[in-house]
Amino acid sequence: MIAAEDLVALVRNYNPKTNEKLIREAYDYGLRMHEGQYRHSGELYFTHPVAVAAILTEQQLDDATIITALLHDTIEDTRASYQDVADRFGTEVADLVDGVTKLTNLQLSSSETKQAENFRKLFMAMSRDLRVILVKLADRLHNMRTIKAMRPEKQVQKARETMDIYAPLAGRMGMQWMREELEDLAFRVLNPEGRASIIRRFINLQKEAGDVIHRITGDMRHELEEAQIEAEVFGRAKKPYSIWRKMQEKGMGFSRLSDIYGFRVITRSEMDTYRALGVIHQRWRAVPGRFKDYVSQPKSNGYRSIHTTVSGRDGKRVEVQIRTRQMHDVAETGVAAHWSYRDGVRSENPFAVDPARWISSLTEQFDAEEDHDEFLEAVKLEMYSDKVFCFTPKGDVVKLPRGATPLDYAYAIHTRIGSACVGAKVDGIRVPLWTRLKNGQSVEIITAEGQTPQATWLDIATTGKARSAIRRALREAGRGRFIKLGQELARSAFEHVGKKSTDKVLEKAAKTLRLEDADELLARLGSAELTTREVVHAVYPDLTPSDAHEVEMQRAVIGLEPGTGFTRARCCQPLPGERIVGITKRGKGVFVHAIDCESLAKYEDQPERWVDLHWADGTHPAAYDMSLDLTVGNDAGVLGRICTLIGERGANISDLHFIDRKPDFFRLQIDVELRDAEHLHSVMSALEAESDVASVSRHRDTSLAAVPAAAE
Repeated sequence: MIAAEDLVALVRNYNPKTNEKLIREAYDYGLRMHEGQYRHSGELYFTHPVAVAAILTEQQLDDATIITALLHDTIEDTRASYQDVADRFGTEVADLVDGVTKLTNLQLSSSETKQAENFRKLFMAMSRDLRVILVKLADRLHNMRTIKAMRPEKQVQKARETMDIYAPLAGRMGMQWMREELEDLAFRVLNPEGRASIIRRFINLQKEAGDVIHRITGDMRHELEEAQIEAEVFGRAKKPYSIWRKMQEKGMGFSRLSDIYGFRVITRSEMDTYRALGVIHQRWRAVPGRFKDYVSQPKSNGYRSIHTTVSGRDGKRVEVQIRTRQMHDVAETGVAAHWSYRDGVRSENPFAVDPARWISSLTEQFDAEEDHDEFLEAVKLEMYSDKVFCFTPKGDVVKLPRGATPLDYAYAIHTRIGSACVGAKVDGIRVPLWTRLKNGQSVEIITAEGQTPQATWLDIATTGKARSAIRRALREAGRGRFIKLGQELARSAFEHVGKKSTDKVLEKAAKTLRLEDADELLARLGSAELTTREVVHAVYPDLTPSDAHEVEMQRAVIGLEPGTGFTRARCCQPLPGERIVGITKRGKGVFVHAIDCESLAKYEDQPERWVDLHWADGTHPAAYDMSLDLTVGNDAGVLGRICTLIGERGANISDLHFIDRKPDFFRLQIDVELRDAEHLHSVMSALEAESDVASVSRHRDTSLAAVPAAAE
């Protein structure tokens, strides 16, 4: 175990003005509180907090963070209290220790719902003071370094949690060295055979090719000296897990993997980074598509560096990162650079990001997510993402995660642009919305008035911001549709008992049913969460001797026995105005089919099950689902115009999904809500008249004969 004086010396090396007395007091206090406690390995438990503090000294962090590391388990595991810690070491340290304690109690690898809620708490803790997560990451790193003392099943659980959560989080914070070590330590537990095989192949490669790193490092230093550029050059082989991941992603064996070596060039100035790049590209052949300039376009966590891949000796590819010393410090410590000390004062690194601004940008889009699973998905998407940089037509830069699409780009500019998006041009060429964007591309978004977010966009968008905005718009659109449908159902239900569905009546019903307002009542009625009987009964309990909803069904279809309900068959989806027939199903009432439905053939030898039916006269509410099959041109604004045409005919679109996507045409199925056959004819005629609609037909599916369609 590191002695108190040795720990103080580590801090004094980068912060001569450290409060040595307070660090010693924290050391003694922690040792006293953990007296009699031991780790699984048999060591004194206090060896762990001291090791965590030592890890944080490598990042040159402030006294409060170092003291927090020494005390981070005291409130949770000893008789120490928050107040005791606050009285001895101040409220800043007490709040940090309390924050780490709360993070320790979060089960981030638990069930999805609980995991999502715990992620919310994790981000809340980070937003209050990011040093809490720095201590927690160092805590996890030391636990992973000493994981062999745990039970095998506990090792696997901790390693999986580390691989899924803590390693990506460290990477997202810019602490790449910690991410790589956490991944490798977890890889050692989760796949020891795979890791051992990578190491064996490395050893064999070194025997065959010699010390490649030493030779290439020497060559780079020579070239830079010739160009009179002062720079440090370091080389290393990539971590086993990093190589394993590349093998899995690219589907190739170790022998075919090229860039398994990485080199760093640390220059004196920013100008020298570009000069060094020129020297390296002049000496070695640059690999196309493998150049990234994070100096002019830094990552959100402050990371700046020039990345390039070149063909070295014997055609071997090597990755080179070029940056200044200050950029390197941020690259090593990420957002932790904000608290770094040098020579007794807070390090003024111009490239260190403001942690408050960073965490705010990370959590902004998550605040809008109400659903647990959606929040968790958004967090993981953001944590695991790398960045690509695209340009607007005016030359502005838009940062997006790797794998982002033009739809993500549109929402990154503005939610209004994203919601109205109907197409995109990348480098002047029309591309599908699901195209994956690449670094340096210029993107132009094509919008159309009347366009609204589609459910299929959730399969295209990758960013948390875009997916959150799409879901929110779909929820709002669905609510509006349900309110409109609820109005029709309420009007019909109240008319049946000789009353009118006025605003006052609906407000009274909402109050009786303990709902927020009339709109909430109508939305629930339209989405079938409430029945018309319940609504009418809430206002006129004496006027509903029978189920108003069943009465509506009785009125919609003539020929049913009293008390018998009907269900529209999904195979043909009959509409009022069409000739219909009923087929009885035991325990399920009557299924109503169109007279020309092919599914009726199977009942030809069962005449006792047939019921002669016809639709009641009069106007029906827009409450009958009907599916349409369309083939449309893949052109700007087509989907927007189709949706507008359907809406102008008073029909609601309840769902839309693509069946087939081609470069020139789409095949899609649209579910619309219609009043009757005449309404259907009006909608189909309008669609057929649209020049970009190649064909439109009513969807029929005999395999769904026994599946109910939305009725009532």
